[in-house]
Amino acid sequence: MRIAFFTEVFLPKVDGIVVTLTHLLSYLKEQGHESIMFAPKGSVDSYADTEIIPRLSVQMPMYPELRVALPVARVEKELLKFAPDIIHLVNPTSLGLAGLRAARKHRIPVVASYHTDVPGFARRWKLGFLANPIYGYYRWVHNQADLNLTPSEFTLNQLKDKGFERLAVWSGGVAVDRFHPENATPEMRERLSGGQPEKPLVIFVSRLSREKRCDWLLPIAQQIPGVRIAIIGDGPDRPRLERLFAGTDTLFTGYLHGEELASAFASGDIFAFTGAEETYGNVVAEAMASGLPVVAPNSGGVTDLVEDGVTGFLYDPEDRAALLEGVRTLAADPELAARMGAAGQNKVRKYAWELTLEQLLQLYSNVIERSKAEVSKAA
Repeated sequence: MRIAFFTEVFLPKVDGIVVTLTHLLSYLKEQGHESIMFAPKGSVDSYADTEIIPRLSVQMPMYPELRVALPVARVEKELLKFAPDIIHLVNPTSLGLAGLRAARKHRIPVVASYHTDVPGFARRWKLGFLANPIYGYYRWVHNQADLNLTPSEFTLNQLKDKGFERLAVWSGGVAVDRFHPENATPEMRERLSGGQPEKPLVIFVSRLSREKRCDWLLPIAQQIPGVRIAIIGDGPDRPRLERLFAGTDTLFTGYLHGEELASAFASGDIFAFTGAEETYGNVVAEAMASGLPVVAPNSGGVTDLVEDGVTGFLYDPEDRAALLEGVRTLAADPELAARMGAAGQNKVRKYAWELTLEQLLQLYSNVIERSKAEVSKAA
């Protein structure tokens, strides 16, 4: 199979979409498929034998690590030379339009995947009046695709209610071979706990931007005696957060990767999450695979993962006190935390990357076969 990807983000930026794409490209290489990827200029030249074709991009002032390519990008020469069986538009916003235009012009089957709740973020940024126009724009884009993929049942139902068509779930994944309780080390726990490994250790992993609401962790640091918090990640909100948490037992590590990140997850006791607009929740799945109980909002794709009272606690997404109480309960009862963590680890096995990526290839095949049948029928 030959797949052409159009993505709005890729390395060196790190987020849930990029994590998904790196696993996908590696899997395609292992399975003997060929691919190319169109991405904003500034990305790497290749990944897992997939050529990354750069297109002119502009830097976003509020997010220096994010570059946006233009929808008028010329892509046909490289695309037709590659001769894809299918085009995959990843979170199509700008560059994805160039891919969509080429797909329709040359009758190449196209799937689009929806990964970011931009309307939800607009409401979080107090720009709620833009939510419906944003939905309208994405509906217009996605409804031109042969199939639209969402990473969770929650997101599928959300988009269905907004008039999106031809929807299917392509579940997010987790590297169950990388994220595992056995990755815990005394050295990492010593580091993350500030030299007090006997104290309850709360882990938080995310890009540090205001819509992720990391500041909701502050009452945990202030009101639960002895608790330590490790905030793993970076982003534009980090300077404000470091000032806010000054004087508490909170450590900011910046981004961690690979074995170091897996060890950090497994060396904690509780995973507290605050983002309320996740379409899947990669870090939640990674925490569960690492054996941690999760306290997360009862909204977004994380509700596919976290079973309230079994693998952790779900709280009303606007109730800070409920987040605090969920963490307090687990910090006071290590046996309950361990039991929920084990249940979570067992649950996310079905989200192993090899299973979810095999599912994606089958979805590709179905779209290609339908397209061939339609062409034959038309002839």
